[in-house]
Amino acid sequence: MKKNWIKTSLTLLLLCFVAVAFAQETAEATVAAESGSWLDWTMENFILVLGAFTAIGAVGAIFHLNNQLMELNRVRVLKEHGIEVAKELQLTHTEPLISRWYKKMTAAVPIEKESDVMLDHDYDGIRELDNILPPWWVGLFYATILIGVVYFAYYHVSDRGLSSSAEYALEMEEAEAAVKAYLATQADQVDESNVELLVDEDQLALGESIFMNKCAVCHQADGGGGVGPNLTDDYWLHGGDIKDVFTTIKYGVPEKGMISWKAQLRAGDMQRVASYILTLVGTTPAAPKAPEGDLYTPVDEAPMEEASAESNEQLGMNEE
Repeated sequence: MKKNWIKTSLTLLLLCFVAVAFAQETAEATVAAESGSWLDWTMENFILVLGAFTAIGAVGAIFHLNNQLMELNRVRVLKEHGIEVAKELQLTHTEPLISRWYKKMTAAVPIEKESDVMLDHDYDGIRELDNILPPWWVGLFYATILIGVVYFAYYHVSDRGLSSSAEYALEMEEAEAAVKAYLATQADQVDESNVELLVDEDQLALGESIFMNKCAVCHQADGGGGVGPNLTDDYWLHGGDIKDVFTTIKYGVPEKGMISWKAQLRAGDMQRVASYILTLVGTTPAAPKAPEGDLYTPVDEAPMEEASAESNEQLGMNEE
C-alpha cells in the first residue's frame, strides 16, 4: 500500500510539472510560430519535450531507487526468518536476464504457485486467478494520463492549440483561397457575366488568328461583312458591348445562320475573338456592307452625348 501511494504521488507530481511547463510558455513562442519562424518554434518545442522526458527519467529513477530500497528491506526481513528463504531469494537473482524481463513485463505467476492466487470462484469447473495487471499495461495506462494532461495544457491552458471548430474554419478559409487562386489561373472560367475587354497585344493577336480561321468566311478578313453583318461600323444587331459580342459568339444566332461556337472554342478564345472584333470598330474595310441593327453608344460616352444634346436644346431656347 505504501509503495502504491508513493508511486501515485510521484506520478501526480510529474503531471503537475508538465502542466505548469506548458501553461507558462512565453508569448514570444506564439509570435514566432505565427510569424513563420519554423526554427524558433521547433527549438522551443524540442526543449520543452526534452524537459518532459528528463522529468519522466527523474521520476523513473526515483521509482527504481524506491524499489531497490524495498528490495533491501525485503532481504533483511527474509534473513530474519532463516537462511533457507534468503537462499531462495538469491537463486531468483541468478535467473537469465531475459527470463526476469519477461516475468517483469507480464507479471506471470509460475504454474506451481498459481494456487496462491487462485480465487474461490468456480464457473463450470473454471477457476479464476487473481493475477495483477502486467507492468506494460500499467505503463501504457500512465502514458495515456500523461498524454491527456499534455493535451489539456496545450489546447486549453496555454491557448496555443486550435480547437476542432477553429481548425475547421481555418482549413475552410485556406481551401476557399486555394480554389480562388486556382480559378484565377484558369482563363476558361470566363462567361458572359464576367467577361472583360482584353487590351494586351498578344491576346488580341491570338484573337485575330482565331477570327481569320473561324469568322472571316462570313464577315470578311477586314470585318467589312458578307454573309454576316459589318463589324466595323457603330451599328449592331445584338449589342456592341464586350459582353454582348461574347454572348453572340458563344450562343450564336441560329435564325440568322450563325452557329454557336461554345462547343468549338474555349471561353478564353471567345473572349479573345470578341476583344479583337471590337478593335475593328472605326476601321475602313475594302467593301463595307451597309449598316444593320441599332446604333450602339458605349456606356461611358452616353452621358456626354446626353449632356451635349441638353446643352444644344438649352442654347436653342435661349436664342429664341
